[in-house]
Amino acid sequence: MDLRTTAIYERNAAAWLDPDKRRACNVGGTSSSKTFSIMQLLILIGLHAKNPILISVVSESMPHLKRGAIRDFKNIMGADYDEKKHNKTEQTYPLSENGMIEFFGADEAGKVKGPRRDILFINEANNVPWTAADGLDVRTRLFTFVDWNPTSEFWAYEYESGGKSVPGWMHWWDTAFIHSTYMDAKHVLSDSVVNNIESKRDKDPNWWNIYGLGLLGKVEGLVYPYFTQEDSLPESGHEFYGLDFGFSTDPSVLVHCVIRGDELHCRELIYETGMTNQAIAARMKDLGVLPHYDEIFADAAEPKSIEEIALAGFNIKAAPKGPGSVEFGHQKVRQFKQFWTKDSLNCIKEQRNFRYIEDKNGKLTDKTTHEWSHGADSVRYACVGNEQVKADPMGIG
Repeated sequence: MDLRTTAIYERNAAAWLDPDKRRACNVGGTSSSKTFSIMQLLILIGLHAKNPILISVVSESMPHLKRGAIRDFKNIMGADYDEKKHNKTEQTYPLSENGMIEFFGADEAGKVKGPRRDILFINEANNVPWTAADGLDVRTRLFTFVDWNPTSEFWAYEYESGGKSVPGWMHWWDTAFIHSTYMDAKHVLSDSVVNNIESKRDKDPNWWNIYGLGLLGKVEGLVYPYFTQEDSLPESGHEFYGLDFGFSTDPSVLVHCVIRGDELHCRELIYETGMTNQAIAARMKDLGVLPHYDEIFADAAEPKSIEEIALAGFNIKAAPKGPGSVEFGHQKVRQFKQFWTKDSLNCIKEQRNFRYIEDKNGKLTDKTTHEWSHGADSVRYACVGNEQVKADPMGIG
């Protein structure tokens, strides 16, 4: 393999080789090479293992791994990756005669509490419960790698034990602390990625602090603070869709919603930039959205887009819009217990960061963070549109 590495790879390798270290905590901003560098190191360890060694890569769920660490694993392996060696059922891959790597979600209780391993990597650890992380680490013989974006404090900073707050791994003497930003990987990033990151410097100070500088932020004033993850949408309930239009910078987002009683269940179907309205219509057909039947509610500010998709045969309508309609929509969504399917990775990440913006005095305003709003807007359009149909089913009110 021809590996292009960063200083973050070197620092993790140094921690692994240091006999006084038991863990490496990687905290930093977006595109800083944290996950990629750790995966590079794990692959090399497995390839050159002289004795049997099992490497476990764990994140909050298998869909999260498939879109993150497993994708990085395949990219790093490149032409050396052999599809036939990859056991997709158990998600294991033999790197050499002695080295084996496995992937599983922290939501798989049997594996979290199962057999021991030699090396552990907890990816995006802030989304993994302390009980799972602690259990995994205890069952790890040699070394634990951890990475996360510092959106807010969690168990790596401190955790509860015996009713008391105990300093987390970052403060333990046998743990290496590795901080990173996109600047550490600037030589391997495209100009467009760097420009996109730096363009947000003055738009949202909290975003820049976390994802630009890799410093501890605060996620206060979340618009939708509570939700639960589930494997799939329920088989029964009132179904409809929400659509937020985007193109060059913002993604187009389609969500499938199911209401059952006071529960709102959602699944991300489209989250992609560069899609024309014709492409959105074609994708919806491929996804099984029924023309002339399934209700789709979209942004009223895009009448041309709505008309073009309607001409493709879809039952699409503009969600009601007017003074105060955005906050009214937020309130409608908050009336429900929210659920996201585990494969709705972009929308889950957005919801964890979608918040009201503070004014210069630190007081929350009614303005929200645009960067994390796209999935939320789709759900809001869907709920407000559905509410309007319930109130005026004939559309003549």
